[in-house]
Amino acid sequence: MRLLPAHRRIASATVVVLATATAALATTGASAPAAASRTEGGVKPTVVLVHGAFADASGWNAVAERLLDRGYPVVAPPNPLRGLSNDATYVASVLKSIKGPIVLAGHSYGGAVITQAAAGNPNVKALVYVSAFMPDVGESPAGLSTKFTGSELGPALNPVPYTDATGSGTDLYIKNDKFHSVFAADLPESQTRLMAVEQRPVTQAGFAEKATAAAWKTIPSWFVVSKQDKAIAPDLERFEARRAKSHTVEIDSSHVSMMSHPDVVTEQLRDAAARTRTEGNPAALADTGSRTRQLAAAGAVAAVLIATGTTLTLTRRTRP
Repeated sequence: MRLLPAHRRIASATVVVLATATAALATTGASAPAAASRTEGGVKPTVVLVHGAFADASGWNAVAERLLDRGYPVVAPPNPLRGLSNDATYVASVLKSIKGPIVLAGHSYGGAVITQAAAGNPNVKALVYVSAFMPDVGESPAGLSTKFTGSELGPALNPVPYTDATGSGTDLYIKNDKFHSVFAADLPESQTRLMAVEQRPVTQAGFAEKATAAAWKTIPSWFVVSKQDKAIAPDLERFEARRAKSHTVEIDSSHVSMMSHPDVVTEQLRDAAARTRTEGNPAALADTGSRTRQLAAAGAVAAVLIATGTTLTLTRRTRP
């Protein structure tokens, strides 16, 4: 096909624009396929929120609402609270039912559960600990509780014998008159009064059970340290976060920081997701300047391709 002089000038201009758009993609640090993945796939990791002892999944309500408003898929499964091995096995089965990347968060005893549940699951890309236990292999939540002073949980516990179809044991509750000060001092007492009577206990034997896996050794982690925590010593939380080299933020909060400071906890989850990448499919959730530039550059390439097709069509129709 022979191009007329005017057509040669149009083709040359098209090549220049295409080169400029390609350079713009390179400047943002993304290849053309990666940029396409951001615009076409738009896949966001599922955020899984695991509650701890003396609570249920409703403790995550404020965080879950914020995540849903931002378009995150969210799952907040029940934690059985029947023992670390049992609970981790159950949560691991929930994780296996989820397709795609996962950001897995645990509060309090739930931190010990996610530490074991995430082991061996390649879809779990980030672990987020919120005022939580973060045991190594061979450590238990009960054992970790003795490493540092600052926790008032022990004297506040009320052991209650139970019997079920599997046998008998002892459940641990927080005494109703201690619940506000130990568990949630920065929430209204009218709210914690109801939380106390509706609390779900953890088994005494399960609380003392040792972890058999430590997923934080291979999966990047984030940690929210609650400086006013009376259930887990803040110094223990700091120790765990340093040991795991977690991305850490400290806040003036009681043990239930996801309830009293949901914005901070939500931002930690979003940060974990934004820094986490999967092969060929970024798990970036935050709208960053870099992402905006990548989308603009991808749009420029698409426009150039359309323009190029139009030019060639005109050339074919007007050739002598």
